[in-house]
Amino acid sequence: MTLAIALGAVLGAVCVVLVALPFLREPEPVSDELEEMTPERQRRLALAEERDRALSALKELEADHRAGRVNDDDYRASIGPLRREAASALRALDSESAKTDPEGLASEGAKALS
Repeated sequence: MTLAIALGAVLGAVCVVLVALPFLREPEPVSDELEEMTPERQRRLALAEERDRALSALKELEADHRAGRVNDDDYRASIGPLRREAASALRALDSESAKTDPEGLASEGAKALS
């Protein structure tokens, strides 16, 4: 009887170790080298950063205006150029996307999410 209990305990411990082993190992990387940025990817990244800066500036201006830190005249003077900058950045990013995705599959996926 005690032999069966001991054997069961050993078998249980072995099973736990075998199941946990994949989770305890460090995954081996395929490669330690960073992917080199192609000029096309650098351009897309620069356009995305420009878009993010423009949209962030618009958001900040809107928040400052709502909070009363920016008066109406300054808001009207600033909102136009910021909107044009954001629209220009979005157009440039869309045209760059159209070059790499001529069928528009990426934009269709984005539209489906919204």
